[in-house]
Amino acid sequence: MNFTRWSARLPGTQRRAAARTDDLVTDDRPIEGAVPAARAEQLTVPVPGVDELPVREVLDRVPALVALVHGPDHRLAYVNDAYVVAFGLRSPGAPAREALPELDEIGLLPLLDQVLRSGKPRTVKSRKAPDGRSYTFTCTPVTEGDGGVLVFATDVTDHAEAAERLRASERRQRETAVTLQRSLLPQELEQPDDLRIAATYHPGGTEAAVGGDWYDVITLGGGRTALVIGDVMGRGVRAAAVMGQLRTAVRAYARLDLPPHEVLQLLDGLATEIDANQIATCVYAIHDPNEGKLVYASAGHLPILVRDESGTVLRADEPTGPPLGTGGWMHASGSIPLGPGSTAVLYTDGLVERRNEDLDEGIAALERALAGATGTPQVICDRLVRSAGVTAEHDDDVAVMVLQHPAHTGPEGELFRNAGLELLGGVEAAPRARAFASGVLTSWRFPVELHDLGVLAVSELVANSLQHGTPPMRLRLRRTDRRLIVEVTDGDDHLPRRRRAEPGDESGRGIAIVATIASNWGSRRTPGGGKAVWCEFVLPKG
Repeated sequence: MNFTRWSARLPGTQRRAAARTDDLVTDDRPIEGAVPAARAEQLTVPVPGVDELPVREVLDRVPALVALVHGPDHRLAYVNDAYVVAFGLRSPGAPAREALPELDEIGLLPLLDQVLRSGKPRTVKSRKAPDGRSYTFTCTPVTEGDGGVLVFATDVTDHAEAAERLRASERRQRETAVTLQRSLLPQELEQPDDLRIAATYHPGGTEAAVGGDWYDVITLGGGRTALVIGDVMGRGVRAAAVMGQLRTAVRAYARLDLPPHEVLQLLDGLATEIDANQIATCVYAIHDPNEGKLVYASAGHLPILVRDESGTVLRADEPTGPPLGTGGWMHASGSIPLGPGSTAVLYTDGLVERRNEDLDEGIAALERALAGATGTPQVICDRLVRSAGVTAEHDDDVAVMVLQHPAHTGPEGELFRNAGLELLGGVEAAPRARAFASGVLTSWRFPVELHDLGVLAVSELVANSLQHGTPPMRLRLRRTDRRLIVEVTDGDDHLPRRRRAEPGDESGRGIAIVATIASNWGSRRTPGGGKAVWCEFVLPKG
């Protein structure tokens, strides 16, 4: 048996261990008459060559497990002492399936066939054996006789356990980040009167850390709805925590009922304060059913897609500013039509971005999928995710929000009505507004109590506008299947506030009365420089 060829195939550690025998010990006894080491080289005893070493004795002392099999049925020829200690005595001459059942159990016998046929060594890493320990197996072909395979098994249990502890720690960290991420997302989306909305979030696969994707739906009152979707750059718990802070801030800023670009301006400053090195993309949009469009602002985010009633898909490309956290940029608002029968999609880059593929190609593919998607928002949402090939092992987070502005027809259309009146003239405008409101509410067949409350709210809001506002003035009444909305607009941008009126005051009670009788009220500045003051009443069920 030529040990030189076999030892050359051994891994470095085993080869050095195999060569380390008691025969390789130099004689340290001083030689009589020798020259001192300070003056000449110390003499050593010659060591035997590798070919002269007894192979059986070397293999018996190798710390790795060694087995030698011969022939096509891999009959056992030899196992070393380490193998016997690990798995017990073995009888030579029997096929490996009988003599070495532990190799069969871990699926190593097909590898022996491959090595014997190909004549090339093969290695499998960190296989757990029946004795509970982990080994790395190297199978090397033997060409003598009928051919055979020499099997080396190195104990890597400590390394395998350390790797498993590391993987378990990473799994726990990922589960923590996913839990945090999901807890910060809305557990139940608000459903406005005039929109049907669905959203979904898919964390990245097990090999990808959780990111900071988020979405939200915020009812602003007066029939208007804010929609937001964003993506914090980075991974892990830190990105999820920053996302949570931004989402909370968006909800707070939304209560101010500011235009979209002003909300992004405030978020930009906040993102810089949270972490100067952390940036995020975001789209903030507002839907007003009376205007039939989405007014939006984008901070480096992907464009909103809208499919109209005819099936044509529009892309809201401009305006788009830099991501949040960069600072020094004045964002601007744009708009895209969203009339009855339209469907809009807001999404993060995980849905359309792929390696080695242009981003525009991903957006174009999403447009084609949206053009052919029908059904409820949840059905469309699921279909878009499937069409993009998002699986449990996806390499990035994905957030998608689908909203529909349904076209109300037939009996349902009777539940969604609008009426408006231009407030012209002086003191006669108030009684004319009351008469108009009374007639409209009567035609909408409201109960007497709700009719009277609505007329009173119209009277107070119109009187407030006539006293403190400027032309043009307009009264708008709107009903949905859930509420009655009263809104008065004028050309003055000074927003009213609720205050306590003293007994001697001749004014200051109008807004207090409206706030008392209505379910909700508020005010906002309008794009033309004026303001809108509104209130709403929840309709009785049935």
